Amino acid sequence: MAKRPAEPDAIDGSALDGGAGGVRSVQRALEILNLLDEERPQITIRDIVDNTGLAKTTAIRLAQTLVNAGLLWGTESGFMAGPGLWRWAHLAKNAWELPPEIRRMMTDMAREHQETVNLYIRRDIHRLCIASAQSPRTLRHVINVGDEFPLWTGASAKVLLHGAPEGLLARVVAGAPRGRVDLDDLRRQVAEVADVGYAVSHGERESGVSAVAVPLKDDGGRVVAALSMSGATHRFTDDTVADFASALRSASIAMSARGLGTAFRGAGA
Repeated sequence: MAKRPAEPDAIDGSALDGGAGGVRSVQRALEILNLLDEERPQITIRDIVDNTGLAKTTAIRLAQTLVNAGLLWGTESGFMAGPGLWRWAHLAKNAWELPPEIRRMMTDMAREHQETVNLYIRRDIHRLCIASAQSPRTLRHVINVGDEFPLWTGASAKVLLHGAPEGLLARVVAGAPRGRVDLDDLRRQVAEVADVGYAVSHGERESGVSAVAVPLKDDGGRVVAALSMSGATHRFTDDTVADFASALRSASIAMSARGLGTAFRGAGA
């Protein structure tokens, strides 16, 4: 992650109470929490400074505030996720955990077709994985729940952009590396998905990885999620892509019939 220029070491109590200063403090605190992941379950003040650009004294002060709130836990060598996050995790689990029959459907599909099955929703100009059933193969595409990717690349992204307003498409293009995608190309790709009912990508986000995705719709026909299958590109031939798309479409229809699409209505804001 690129280091940002150090910011002034000035946060007083009033900045935490409201206004622009309060918003900045919240953003900084969330940036610190977002440094924690499975590969880095513990962070140091140096990690915070290097990755956020905050002055050291500001980083210390914010870290201590998070400790006091129970969102971080201080150790001899740094900070790890605090017990206060359990409450939020429990609420998120209850809100986003799929019904058992839907999870079984994804697991059965991953086992039958030997590829990873994922469910994505849109979060602004990103797609967020909210469920995943891993392929049983040794050589497989691993996606974890909570993984987030940009909407300018990938089969699921094309599906999630169906019906998107021009302003959103323009912001997606603006967020892509320069020259990687233009607005006309993105419009065409999204239109193709609407025509054929599914999207395919080969090595767009990660070399050697391919994916097929179909829309999951609510009872009004609005695309609210993308159901995908991903794996090694050499296994995604024209014939297997057609088979995967058919299986995904059947599963998507079954999920929508069980009300899953309606449950995701409003996602993407």
